[in-house]
Amino acid sequence: MTGGIILPLGTQYADRYRVSRCCMSLRFALFAAASTVLAFLVTSATNSGPPSPGMLVVANQKEHTLLIVDPESRRELAKISVGVNGHEVAVSPDAHFAYVPIYGNSGVGKPGTDGATIDIIDLQQRKIAATMDLGKPLRPHQPQFGPDGLLYVSAELANAVDIIDPASRKVIAEAPTGQPESHMFVLSKDGRRAYTSNVHAGTVSVVDIANRQLITTIPVAKTVQRISISSDGAHVFTHDQDAPRIAVIDTATNKLSNWIDIPDYAYASEPTPDGHFLLAVLPRANKTIAIDLQTLKVAKSFDVPQQPGEVLIRPDAAIAYITCMPAGKIAVLDLRTWQLQPNIDLTPGVDGMAWSAK
Repeated sequence: MTGGIILPLGTQYADRYRVSRCCMSLRFALFAAASTVLAFLVTSATNSGPPSPGMLVVANQKEHTLLIVDPESRRELAKISVGVNGHEVAVSPDAHFAYVPIYGNSGVGKPGTDGATIDIIDLQQRKIAATMDLGKPLRPHQPQFGPDGLLYVSAELANAVDIIDPASRKVIAEAPTGQPESHMFVLSKDGRRAYTSNVHAGTVSVVDIANRQLITTIPVAKTVQRISISSDGAHVFTHDQDAPRIAVIDTATNKLSNWIDIPDYAYASEPTPDGHFLLAVLPRANKTIAIDLQTLKVAKSFDVPQQPGEVLIRPDAAIAYITCMPAGKIAVLDLRTWQLQPNIDLTPGVDGMAWSAK
């Protein structure tokens, strides 16, 4: 055969073997690279958790603003000016409006202005849609929607809980608490009862919302602050401001049934939806604790920024948010891992929170 080079038979097999090994090595390299990328993506998704299904709506009482915050990116998306001062906020069930009662420029029981309005913010247009006149000075404080779609607002100067029709934006009734400084309240699941913490009276009022009547008043301590209710509605919790303990009230008997001893005084609390833990904030100690509701003992403790004041648990029960007013931060506690995540950095004055579905 002319014009070509004839290789020995062994040499041809050797070349084919080298090519085959090269292709196999390339396949293994590509497989290893793909596996590494896939593992990275799975790990990243696991570490970051599922995306948050909504937005935080936060009242900043020092700035006189309402903040709309993306908890996933930890960014403030909008800031809307409201009256002096809005402490708390509620979001309508359709996530269209936020309601900020304008309390006044002082603290509970202290001299100052007496608020008589509620600012209504359009969360889609991110501006005030209306200011509702309550008709008289009330120092309205905490707003909450009931299962009936009505808006309930604590009305301190009326010793009552005001009941508001959000469609007409009118007060349609007042349910009496029989006590001064009914600052915060919780509703039963069916919305038929309200329980108010009456700050310097040191009591809890049990209110028949359906019939607009006071049922009873429960003595607790010299001074109490804030109130929460267990996920099954069987117990209400309020916080002694002069001793390191939390009162447990049995809603079946409307009596103080127990005390929970804690490391320092608590200001606010919120139970986890599964009913296992009660999260409580200790502002002087700069801590958030988790109390096991089976044993009534502190099970976990977390260091958070200066003076934690309010707890909000996300509707999916995955995350707890804790406002720390002087620090201007919101602490973020992952309830699936019980690990603190990076804070949401805002501005001093952050106080009440509500959740808005996207």
